[in-house]
Amino acid sequence: MNTRDSFAAIPQSIVIPDVQASHDARRVPIQKVGIKGVRYPILVATSAGDQPSVAEFAMNVALPAEQKGTHMSRFVALLEEQKAGWSAEALPGVLATMLAKLEAEAGEIALTFPYFIRKTAPVSGVSSLLDYVVTLRAERSPAGESVWVKMVVPVTSLCPCSKEISEYGAHNQRSHVTIEVELAKPFALEAIARVAEDSASAELYGLLKRMDEKHVTENAYDNPKFVEDLIRDVVSRLQQDERVGAFTVEVENFESIHNHSAYAQISGRGAA
Repeated sequence: MNTRDSFAAIPQSIVIPDVQASHDARRVPIQKVGIKGVRYPILVATSAGDQPSVAEFAMNVALPAEQKGTHMSRFVALLEEQKAGWSAEALPGVLATMLAKLEAEAGEIALTFPYFIRKTAPVSGVSSLLDYVVTLRAERSPAGESVWVKMVVPVTSLCPCSKEISEYGAHNQRSHVTIEVELAKPFALEAIARVAEDSASAELYGLLKRMDEKHVTENAYDNPKFVEDLIRDVVSRLQQDERVGAFTVEVENFESIHNHSAYAQISGRGAA
């Protein structure tokens, strides 16, 4: 007998119990219960059309004290049903659908994925893609609903002290600027990346010709930044931005002359 025959042999009158929906006598509510580490192919909505990617999801809801468990399979079912491109603007609608499916009043959905931006080299004009790590997160709680965007932007930083004390050259390194903002208005991923890149000693490119490499290197040398300088410049921009509610910025410089990183963090509020 094959699997299909086995299911067909089950009498239709049999009722399969819903254990998750049964009563729990311990009366202990759970603030967050769900799934995490789920990888799924997605489409990311952009102004140029949908961009394919692969995301890692974390999805959870609040569970009332009297309910034994949540329906874990419904989280994955939601991913199967989502055909439109993912974006910060669309995330509240997905969250509302998830809460309805799980019959929950509070919950959270987050997805992390690589995002590619096409960049043009500063002199030759050659075009190439550069990857960024993006996290979109929406949550609903008794305090309200919010949408967050987190983006890790790789840049170049050049040490002002090294430039000042060296007879020639200065040490520089790749740095990660991590910007997490609570959205008050739409804020394109390209625009968030630009905040970090415009604040750095120089920005990165996937492909450079020799004349581009000369330009980028000299530009960094003319624009030295401590980790403190870099994070303050990023935060100054966010504080004046009406698209930003709360924010947290982290900067890590992967030092080229030390076996450790330089690090800074600032949290605050934008102009929203």
